[in-house]
Amino acid sequence: MIHHVSLDVQRDRGEVTVAFWELLGFSRVDPPASIGDRAAFVENGSNQIHLVWVDVEPAPSRGHVAVVVATYEATVDALRAAGHEVEPRAQHWGSPRAYVCDPAGNLVEIMAYAPPA
Repeated sequence: MIHHVSLDVQRDRGEVTVAFWELLGFSRVDPPASIGDRAAFVENGSNQIHLVWVDVEPAPSRGHVAVVVATYEATVDALRAAGHEVEPRAQHWGSPRAYVCDPAGNLVEIMAYAPPA
């Protein structure tokens, strides 16, 4: 089981990046006090995304985080309404899916449902 993924986020993009993850069904939770001044945590069930503040723009990555969202079409609509560019992708296992970048430039895949086991 994966507990969390850490993503670099420019400090000045922190709040808009938290808001982006909230559109995907995550809620802000308190990080440990020892790192509270250098990160924000968001959580959905037992899955967390740790947004770690950096003072330089991170280099673009070809890697991505994939998230199954509760209501795919409503999530796509909310992302677009918030100004995010959503790129539909091939439905390899029949699931609607798309790519979108968070405000810090991290690539995120959203899916209606996960591949069958």
